[in-house]
Amino acid sequence: MAKSETELLALLRELDDPERLERPRHYDHAATGLKFGGLVRRLEADFGASCESERDSQDSSEYGRVHVPADATVCGTRIVVCVSKFGSLAEVCADNPGAFLGTDEAREEGVLDLGDLATVERALADLGYVSVPEELLERDYEGPSALEHLARRPTWWTRFFGLW
Repeated sequence: MAKSETELLALLRELDDPERLERPRHYDHAATGLKFGGLVRRLEADFGASCESERDSQDSSEYGRVHVPADATVCGTRIVVCVSKFGSLAEVCADNPGAFLGTDEAREEGVLDLGDLATVERALADLGYVSVPEELLERDYEGPSALEHLARRPTWWTRFFGLW
């Protein structure tokens, strides 16, 4: 079940530990990898295509990404799913993070099909991920972690998917 914006912001604040920027205190690398592998297999089955994936992002709070190829989507634009090391957070993007202001804009511009998005969101929910909209993640960061050292303005995306 999708969480409301208020619930998602509360979850982001709950997961935010200023002493643990790259990964949470009880991070289980093996369990995260198994779950991520299940996501890759599920998206490959759902879209009937091989999906590239990147894992174990170093110096980052992002665990990895899955790329659903453009030729497997209705609109011909690849879908990228980013997975955080924190709380099974995930983000769904058309083409790449930041390519659009979010999935609503991508759908309005005709590059993201609602059915394809629903397929990805269903896979995430079934596997226990919490999908956080890109629009929310791009808001200014308002948590307790010291992020002033970053070259760009801190956002919730920076906190839970960015490089350290």
